[in-house]
Amino acid sequence: MVTDAQTNTLYLADVLPRKFPRFYAELDNLFKGLNINIRLLPNAKDIWAVDYMPVQIDHNDFVQFLYNPDYLKPKKWHKTISNGALIAESLGITTRASRLILDGGNVVNSSNKVILCDKVLQENKSFSRLETLSELKSTFHVDEVLLIPQQPGDFIGHADGMIRFIDDHTVLINDYSREKGSYQDKVMTAIKATGLDYVTLPYNPYQNRTMTQANGIYINYLQMKGLIVMPIYGMQEDHEAFRLMEAMFPDSTIATIDCNDIANHGGVLNCISWNICVPGSEGISAHLKSILRH
Repeated sequence: MVTDAQTNTLYLADVLPRKFPRFYAELDNLFKGLNINIRLLPNAKDIWAVDYMPVQIDHNDFVQFLYNPDYLKPKKWHKTISNGALIAESLGITTRASRLILDGGNVVNSSNKVILCDKVLQENKSFSRLETLSELKSTFHVDEVLLIPQQPGDFIGHADGMIRFIDDHTVLINDYSREKGSYQDKVMTAIKATGLDYVTLPYNPYQNRTMTQANGIYINYLQMKGLIVMPIYGMQEDHEAFRLMEAMFPDSTIATIDCNDIANHGGVLNCISWNICVPGSEGISAHLKSILRH
């Protein structure tokens, strides 16, 4: 599969600058300083682009899953459901359709493995567990499809707020040491069962009033070729998270942006981004690394 670290082209929903003008202006200025142009997805109905846009498997292979999550079933949310396949077609991108319900935010992958929150099984109850996992493995063209447990109280159930790949053998996971009950044990059991090494990243959503807020979640960063843009929140964990990201990704520029505005509404940087690999486009210039080091 195409990994985040291979992507070189960034799309954001065209509603983002209208709904969050201050945040978008800051993000746009950041990318202009990196000589990266933000492209806008036309006719988007909400800002969470990664969820409804197709998943890139190879340079010319994009899979469009059914974007019909249970949390958008109430009628009041129907107006926020974007047609990812139609948007992709308007960009000249052909997609192949999957019969499975799956949000892009629940797809975390390396080149040969995919990790998903087990909510994917709940969303596809018309198929058996074996059928769902087998079809996902075939669709993604990977060696393994691995599941981690959904966090209690998190009705969205997206893996990109829980875990990310550093490389094919190592993942970053949230530091769940402050979690109550058995959830930390369940997560660690699932991670150890994958055979992957792991590193913990600061995690502090505990000041949030509701489970829908994502403030204090650092793992939902944007990664592209040679670049990571990570969220900060004005917390003491900001500095620790930044230094750890520098250590884990020594060949990438690490930039930061205050994400409290969008995090208040349930997502962070990976959630709003549809970043893909377009042959012939270049990644971030290496000489810009020194500019953004803090």
